[in-house]
Amino acid sequence: MGSLFFTDTQLEAIAGALGDTSSGLTGSEIGFLLSASQISDVDPTATKRVRIYNAVAGDQNHRQSRVHILAFIRKSMKPERYVSNPDRFELMRGRLNQALLFAGLAVDHSGVLQEVTHVRTIAESRMRAQELRADLVKRGVHEDILKFCKEELLVSNYFHAVMEAVKSIMDKLRSKSGLNDDGASLIDKSLSGEHPLVRINTMSTDSEKSEQKGFANLLKGVAGMFRNTTAHEARIHWTMSKDDAEDLLSMASLIHRRLDKAHIQENM
Repeated sequence: MGSLFFTDTQLEAIAGALGDTSSGLTGSEIGFLLSASQISDVDPTATKRVRIYNAVAGDQNHRQSRVHILAFIRKSMKPERYVSNPDRFELMRGRLNQALLFAGLAVDHSGVLQEVTHVRTIAESRMRAQELRADLVKRGVHEDILKFCKEELLVSNYFHAVMEAVKSIMDKLRSKSGLNDDGASLIDKSLSGEHPLVRINTMSTDSEKSEQKGFANLLKGVAGMFRNTTAHEARIHWTMSKDDAEDLLSMASLIHRRLDKAHIQENM
């Protein structure tokens, strides 16, 4: 697969991504995966990033090959390892791909390591990653969509970008309603019923009441499609196109704008 070697800087970036303090591999996972990849854990007491770098750099220097490092990456990014926390998989994948792009590699949504076009500069990798963001700016999407999705958009992680946008909607609905619920429960308590807490209109006519109900159902559909699937492995295998992401993020932008103009009904 491509070159026989990673450069030192590429190995540093890979180790930094897989050893990230917030979403990277745990100490026990590092030990297990290095052993499973037949790489010597030469510095087990070091920080995670240094531990991984010393192990993979030492292995490549000794074998004059990166084959076992590729095995370590593949084993680290097996989606089934993250069934209980798919968000962690996506964060690791995004950070790792920023490093791997310089070696002409990337991990896809199903955890498969594949060859891609090399990038040679940070600007080039950012330009590729920011195409989605640029298109959304042209569409005039709500600023909260861009703010919440900054990290995900940077790596063009389309599904995760949409999921983060839906989270931002729920955050705004919680802020508007003063409730601490989530998902369908939050939507029902804040937008549904004869006297909803959050109203997108005056609800003085049958048409406005139908619009309010339809808005609540729209949010339920969006939440069910993206928030509630995060506990299922199948979600990781969903490849989303850039066009689909743009359309869905535009819908999330519409929802944000309606919530911005909504008024609060005091508890009766």
